[in-house]
Amino acid sequence: MQDRAKTRTGGQILVDQLRIHGVDTVFCVPGESYLAVLDALHDASTLRVVSCRHEGGAAMMADAYGKLTNKPGICMVTRGPGATNASAGLHVAMQDATPMILFVGQVARGQIEREAFQEIDYRRMLGQVAKWVTEVNDSARLPELIARAFAVATSGRPGPVVIALPEDMLTETAAVADALAYKPLKSWPGVGEIQALRNLLTEAERPFAILGGSPWDEEAVATFEAFAAANRLPVCTSFRRADRFDNAHACYAGDLGIGSNPKLREQLRQADLLIVVGARLTEMTTVGYTLFDIPKPRQRLVHVHPDPEELGRVYQPTLAINATPREFARSLRDLAPIEDPVWAETPSIAHSEYLSWQKCPPAPGTIHMGDIMAWLEENMPPETIYTNGAGNFSVWVHRFHQYRRLGTELAPTSGSMGYGLPAAVAAAITRPQTPVLCVAGDGDFMMTGQELATAMAQKAKFTVIIVNNGMYGTIRMHQENHYPGRVISTDLVNPDFAAYARSFGAHGETVERTAYFAAAFTRAQRFNGPSVIELRMDPEVITPQATLTGLREAALAKKSH
Repeated sequence: MQDRAKTRTGGQILVDQLRIHGVDTVFCVPGESYLAVLDALHDASTLRVVSCRHEGGAAMMADAYGKLTNKPGICMVTRGPGATNASAGLHVAMQDATPMILFVGQVARGQIEREAFQEIDYRRMLGQVAKWVTEVNDSARLPELIARAFAVATSGRPGPVVIALPEDMLTETAAVADALAYKPLKSWPGVGEIQALRNLLTEAERPFAILGGSPWDEEAVATFEAFAAANRLPVCTSFRRADRFDNAHACYAGDLGIGSNPKLREQLRQADLLIVVGARLTEMTTVGYTLFDIPKPRQRLVHVHPDPEELGRVYQPTLAINATPREFARSLRDLAPIEDPVWAETPSIAHSEYLSWQKCPPAPGTIHMGDIMAWLEENMPPETIYTNGAGNFSVWVHRFHQYRRLGTELAPTSGSMGYGLPAAVAAAITRPQTPVLCVAGDGDFMMTGQELATAMAQKAKFTVIIVNNGMYGTIRMHQENHYPGRVISTDLVNPDFAAYARSFGAHGETVERTAYFAAAFTRAQRFNGPSVIELRMDPEVITPQATLTGLREAALAKKSH
């Protein structure tokens, strides 16, 4: 039976709905446009309110929370500049298919359409980076619309929802009943579709699976690993989704993305059956849409995705299955394996080539990231959560770290700089017993470095490794490739990052030689809070294979012909 109507302010109604829907954490930057909500949160003892130093950081924390829990991350920001700042994290959630709800303060209803102070039409501004954008003009409709927001954020392909809140609506009272707690929708493949998949496997000679997207859970990952092992099926993962399959598994062939293994790409080109589960087959995963023919791939394509609009959007599948990755994986449990498949040796070859790709070549300078990654692999437990933003530095993590468990890779497929530190804060407070390690570039870190203050306030324990080469490395690499020697706007003047960390009360160290890293990292791990280790890199080391000088010389030689 539905609860009886209760008379409350809009702010109180909103907070009550959050509790009903199981929210335990709210990330925010406080603002005058939603003071009534903040006042209601004062009395909500079951909700942890994380006050951040920038709305972009708050939204990225909410995104990381959503990735870790499969529940909508909740973010609250004020109108105008608050919303524009938060849009960076909103875009991450949209491209990463992360469930999230962004509450944005709005001007009073009587001021709308007058370009009042900080007024923005959020439907127009944020409509391209959210699944649904709405504005609540009647406090009595808050239970209805918030329940819908949770349903939209978690159904089909998950993603962010934006709810604008006129400030006078939040202070008016209404007698309204609460909504029921939301229940995520599940989409399962049909029996005929699973049998059609088995028929395609039976006819195949060189099948390959690509895993990505969301939502997954540990049971689904384990189930697909068992399915791959039973059918001797080689498996790779899409861009920045390597934690969808145990990287040490005998069937694992590596990840697709920036700088992926050329041998893996060739294996996929030669495949005759692709089983794509959850992944959207985006530009990064398909090497700029060159890996497979458009619109009809040469390979037979089984595409499993929770959003029916994604099926056939770029690549026309032989078999389209509208299902969530989680439920699809569970549907494979009773599927009889292929006996003595002709491709039985393929996984061992693919896994061997993946392991060879993980060997780091020598590089100039006194800091060797390959050696540091090898030390971390030997000394960090498999449940460690790795976070990163965007930049050439991230290749060291994505290529040389083996993700062993789901939920251990927090990295934006949108390529957003500054993501790693806010994600580490969210991970540390969401899973306080799990080690958290952020790897950031110097330019990347400075995008959101102020969130160290949030980490200190929340007593969040994690370590940041800053790979400092004094430049926007990715852009410098492209400059040398396309306009060799014509460097502009990519050199950086950085702070002393260790001193910067200590100014917040965090632990900070600088490492200039590989041999000193282990001791510095051990000291950082002992600190009961956030710690920062700055690695002073030789600027020449731009990727594991290339140096700046080598790139420039090759580009100049090419131009001279």
